[in-house]
Amino acid sequence: MNYENLLDEYRMIWNNRRLESENASEEILKEAISRDLKDENAHPRARRKLMEKYYLATKRILESSLSHESKVTLIQLHMELAEEIQKG
Repeated sequence: MNYENLLDEYRMIWNNRRLESENASEEILKEAISRDLKDENAHPRARRKLMEKYYLATKRILESSLSHESKVTLIQLHMELAEEIQKG
């Protein structure tokens, strides 16, 4: 999996997110997706539930102009991370 490419495409979809770090692209991407699913970018009283955030992220990915392969890979990452978050 080319995480550098996926991270670049993720940045295209969520263009207002700061995704800079000294970490590897894989770690940056997974951390950004996890923060999004946990709705950590929102005020605590305005946060949405995990499955609602997963649905909104999936919808945004599907409606983007990314390649089919990138869409599937990003959705798979979202699904894996959502399952990890649910398990606690």
